[in-house]
Amino acid sequence: MSLPPYNAVLCDIDGVIRHWPPADGLEQEHGLPIGALAAAAFAPARLHPAITGQITDEQWRSAVAADLAARHGSRERAEAAVMAWSALLPMVDQEVVTLLRQVRNVASVALVSNATTRLERDLERQGLTDLADTVVNTARVGVAKPDLRVYRAAAERLGAATDRCLFIDDTAANVTAAREAGMTALHYLQLEDLHEALSPLLNGSS
Repeated sequence: MSLPPYNAVLCDIDGVIRHWPPADGLEQEHGLPIGALAAAAFAPARLHPAITGQITDEQWRSAVAADLAARHGSRERAEAAVMAWSALLPMVDQEVVTLLRQVRNVASVALVSNATTRLERDLERQGLTDLADTVVNTARVGVAKPDLRVYRAAAERLGAATDRCLFIDDTAANVTAAREAGMTALHYLQLEDLHEALSPLLNGSS
């Protein structure tokens, strides 16, 4: 049997496995400008504490509602919008899921996500808890990608050397950091990229 090219595959979640629907419709429904939710939620100063575990997911969403109310004039409307936004479910790319399940037959798999304390609940809700050997949620680790400690923590959990890991992410800066950590890395843009990157692993051993 030939040696597989990687001992572990580390995969981002949002933008690769899951894809969130736009919030335009619910923003319009609640009298908010298009893009208001994203501007409030993903402002670095508000998001960073949430994805490094300094605040809970609930605290983060409450701060988003407060920001929307301050900017757009109605606390009740802002809270209703955040509640509706929080209820959105992402689309799961089942082809990516199938590929990762196949990978687990020949290598370890970690999901590595800049996420809030809600991630584990969301994965369970969508039947993704058994997709990987471990989930590295940055809200639990205390640092977020592209901090090199995230990559090293993921490799360590899987018992894999960094140079035997393949890292997959849709954000270029995170991919660059994985390479700096000593990993092979794929900047995910489309499903064909993933097929090509995993082909040596899935088809290269006998």
